[in-house]
Amino acid sequence: MECTVTWTGALATRSGMGFVAETGSGHTLVMDGAPDAAKPENGGQNLAPRPLETMLAGTGGCTAYDVVLILKRGRHDVQGCTVKLTAERAEVDPKVFTRINMHFTVTGKGIPEAVVERAIAMSHEKYCSASIMLAKTVEITTSFDLIAV
Repeated sequence: MECTVTWTGALATRSGMGFVAETGSGHTLVMDGAPDAAKPENGGQNLAPRPLETMLAGTGGCTAYDVVLILKRGRHDVQGCTVKLTAERAEVDPKVFTRINMHFTVTGKGIPEAVVERAIAMSHEKYCSASIMLAKTVEITTSFDLIAV
């Protein structure tokens, strides 16, 4: 796996702290820094997600993918899955994540709660590389709602 991240600030773009990531699979992702009122030249323009927001989103995508796949492989009628990630960060640099809660909302027909709980646990214990890696230094908690249709 590879990714190349290029600073776009030298290209006279709107943001002096913009970045474009080109992934090994051929996709691009735009990121921007937070605006800096004290030194505008050091901040972004709020044109795209921050790099750590992108990391959080990637982790959510990784675990949601696992949960849906586990439920589908179990032949459950899963019709929807969202995960809301709420992260806390350290107050001082480096402002790393200190806690993350992942709240899943799974929608489906006839899915037992225990099956959803197990799918989430399997993702976090065995399959989701992103959350497993973050869990080495971050407290990660999970919760879920199951909506029967």
